[in-house]
Amino acid sequence: METTAISKLKASLSEYLLKVKSGEEVLITERGKAIAKIVPLRRDESSIPAHLMTLEKAGLVRIGAEDVGKKFWKAKRPADKKGRALQNLLKEREQGR
Repeated sequence: METTAISKLKASLSEYLLKVKSGEEVLITERGKAIAKIVPLRRDESSIPAHLMTLEKAGLVRIGAEDVGKKFWKAKRPADKKGRALQNLLKEREQGR
């Protein structure tokens, strides 16, 4: 849990809200005393696979609020005739990303 003074929170609110969105809690202090805590809203995590929740908490993915629907999964995917997607994925892995 991160701790911050009100003045620092006001100056960097967006930064702290990003941390909360990724699952972190922020304790707010005034003159060194804790006065409030910002916590992320909990959703029904039982319907979301654990590996996705781990990635979201690490800030690597963002889980959408709505279901994409069955049409999405049946839609044709664009062809990657030159294999660029695979090449870029392998390149990122080599770079440690």
